[in-house]
Amino acid sequence: MASPPLATSPPSRPDKDHPVIAFEGAITTRVISHPQRAFCFEVLFQLKHPHLVRLGSQKPPLHFHPYQDEYMHVLEGRLCVEVDGVETVLTPDHGEYTVQAWSHHRLYPPPDDGAEVCRFILSGAETTEAFRLDNVFFSNWYGYQDDVFLNGKQFDLLQILSMFDAGSSYLSWPWWVPFGRYASIAFSIVLGRWIGSLLGYQPFYRKWSVDWESACERMQQSRFQRRFAKASKED
Repeated sequence: MASPPLATSPPSRPDKDHPVIAFEGAITTRVISHPQRAFCFEVLFQLKHPHLVRLGSQKPPLHFHPYQDEYMHVLEGRLCVEVDGVETVLTPDHGEYTVQAWSHHRLYPPPDDGAEVCRFILSGAETTEAFRLDNVFFSNWYGYQDDVFLNGKQFDLLQILSMFDAGSSYLSWPWWVPFGRYASIAFSIVLGRWIGSLLGYQPFYRKWSVDWESACERMQQSRFQRRFAKASKED
């Protein structure tokens, strides 16, 4: 069955129509309504922005999602998508590209080809899982990266695992690790959700959340994270 068309009305989001702007304007993300997707964004990479130029050929970590397919549709420029070791350079001619659940993948801007921008639609399948990819996860993940990147901090593994677990995202382990996907999930739950929470790591923060009420509802689903939602609601 064909998916419903993307809404043509102006992008909207829970926080008064303000987009998520990361890396001082290098990346802009706007929410678009889509009735059959857990999230749907229009993402704009400013390829000539100094911060993206500074990142150069660095790629984000390989990861996978157990419960949700992801979809990419390039509107302008090119986008690299690596899935299970195979890189594909997407253009508008590819239409909507699907990354199936459990696939090891990552996406990133292409090598410098003179283009100014890459603009694409990123969306994910709906799911009943409490831990899932959605607007709350992405606003916090972009916010955390922004904080680390612009302030010269080091990435904190426990913070990453806490956030990734809440977004049902898990780091890909080497292919030779037995039952690598399941081991990664267990590792993230134990370190990110359980131990991380006991040490004060939250998956979501008010300052980065586009919908703080939903973030609190999500944290209420875990007995380890429940205290963050209760305390934060009283702030």
